[in-house]
Amino acid sequence: MSELRVRTTLSEDEIEKVVGLVASAAEHDGVGPLSERSLLWLRGGGNGEGGDARGLLRLNDAGELVGYAHLDAATDEETAAGELVVAPEARRRGHGLALLRGLRREADGPLRVWAHGDLPAARALAASEGLERVRVLLQMRRSADDPLPEFGVADGVRLRTFEVGADEDAWLRVNGRAFAHHPEQGAWTLDDVRLREREPWFDAEGLFLAERDGELLGFHWTKIHPDGLGEVYVVGVDPDAQGLGLGRTLTLKGLHHLRERGVPVILLYVDESNGAAVRLYESLGFARCAVDVMFQSA
Repeated sequence: MSELRVRTTLSEDEIEKVVGLVASAAEHDGVGPLSERSLLWLRGGGNGEGGDARGLLRLNDAGELVGYAHLDAATDEETAAGELVVAPEARRRGHGLALLRGLRREADGPLRVWAHGDLPAARALAASEGLERVRVLLQMRRSADDPLPEFGVADGVRLRTFEVGADEDAWLRVNGRAFAHHPEQGAWTLDDVRLREREPWFDAEGLFLAERDGELLGFHWTKIHPDGLGEVYVVGVDPDAQGLGLGRTLTLKGLHHLRERGVPVILLYVDESNGAAVRLYESLGFARCAVDVMFQSA
């Protein structure tokens, strides 16, 4: 019989099989099925990273892995959140439904589920369980070859790059203030930062800080993916520093950096509801490319 196994840590063999399944689904669908946070937890096998998280393994009658789901349990700031993926060759056999229901049991309360790419099968699965569409995350892209405007820096403000081991606490303070209404980002801890500092793509020379009189006001963390694409990973400005034009300044600083590094395309993610940010990115030549959708249960 098919089986659903819940894990707080994964063995090396399980990690290898899930990573292979995720890669197969990404190639088939043209979009990765798991977020960076889930992938970091998966590749680490759990190991206490990511708070109260767990993985759900779906096995078929022959004991073969055919599906996987990741769950981040509810916190004081957020309801539980999950993602799931089914092997392309094993779809339309009830495995996705079993994973979704497994996520709901493990959440034991309200559940948010990300569907990357807004694929028809994901929409149908969400509708079958009565989940409502509550959030849309846009992926936007621009060619790095397109002209970029120059930029100025407000009086008294200087830009510099991040120093590992010295700037984490200040960065976390500004990140928490900038994303106070988005705990998915704003609730990052020192462990979250250090986990990314250990990633092969991390480059302190691509994390730009804006400060005045020694106080951090904002930042732009860029990323270069293994396939060579550049990303506006996250831009944050302290609410007390609004009005200095730092969002545009920091964004352009990072875009110039990525172009100098030779990336062909630059991408970013932004909430569709954040009209000001969408307009800023459109003014800098970004166009909508894809969407991720969040569904939520009662």
